[in-house]
Amino acid sequence: MRVLGRPRGGRRRHASRISRGTGRTGLPGTVGVLLGCLPGIAAAVALVLCAYGVERAVEPSAAAPARRTDAYTAPRPPIVPRAAWARGADRKQPPPRYDDKVIAVFVHHTDSPNDYDCAEAPTHIRSLYEGQTTARDWDDIGYNFVVDRCGTIYEGRAGGTDRPVTGAHTQGFNHRSTGIAALGTFTAGVPVPPAMERAIAELAAWKLGLSGTDPRSDVRLVSSNGGSRYAAGTTAMLPALAGHSDGFMTSCPGAALQARLPRIRERAAELQGRRPDAGGRQEKQREAQEKEQEENSRIAGARGERTRGAQGRNRSQSRG
Repeated sequence: MRVLGRPRGGRRRHASRISRGTGRTGLPGTVGVLLGCLPGIAAAVALVLCAYGVERAVEPSAAAPARRTDAYTAPRPPIVPRAAWARGADRKQPPPRYDDKVIAVFVHHTDSPNDYDCAEAPTHIRSLYEGQTTARDWDDIGYNFVVDRCGTIYEGRAGGTDRPVTGAHTQGFNHRSTGIAALGTFTAGVPVPPAMERAIAELAAWKLGLSGTDPRSDVRLVSSNGGSRYAAGTTAMLPALAGHSDGFMTSCPGAALQARLPRIRERAAELQGRRPDAGGRQEKQREAQEKEQEENSRIAGARGERTRGAQGRNRSQSRG
């Protein structure tokens, strides 16, 4: 009867052992001793309950929910290789440069005519390449991708469409970003072709999905050039899917295309399998942040004016 006086912890430890190698579930030795001390009917009931409990212990739990492993990626859209427009280029192409990943997309327009035939798009992209590498002496076309008005996506800058190629599209923010140029001019009042808008969303969803970035989110980018909207070395919070003008003082990508970016962000997020942003919550947050930044700039400017005024009065008094 010393078995009955054994600590509970010891009984639980032995009861967890299950016989192996025979394919059948055995009863712990302690349970057998206990059953021998019970009357016949009670022992039978205990035997059934114990066996049921052991069987349940070795079954997988059906109630435990499977852990979700959503990657929030999007399929790679069809992309025409750069050979379609760069074939026969005389310029020797230097090796491409790479970042660790892409967490932002900057949308541009090429500020070129809109009335082109889509079959002529490679010719227009070649002209952009010649202008940037000759007149500006760049090492390659600055944009990572170019999208025509029919929604065809072309590879731009060399280095591999699925790799984080460092572009030359947004001064100060070419690192950890990719540049998508809409072939044409999209100033205020100019309609953005639905096929072009859809292709930009598909391309952005795929590229940002490679790093798990939500196209509707804001990301931290470090300015590498004081010629941008931010001093060199400054960490800026910018939209993950931004317009050129968000990072640089310019009217690019044009007021019409800039106005379509909220819808492009939402479409890109949907393609990644994300839930819709009901009520435009993220856009409202971004607008609030922009207003706060403007107010902070205004206050800082006013303080600077007061400081300069006080210094001027002090100089006048010292001269008097």
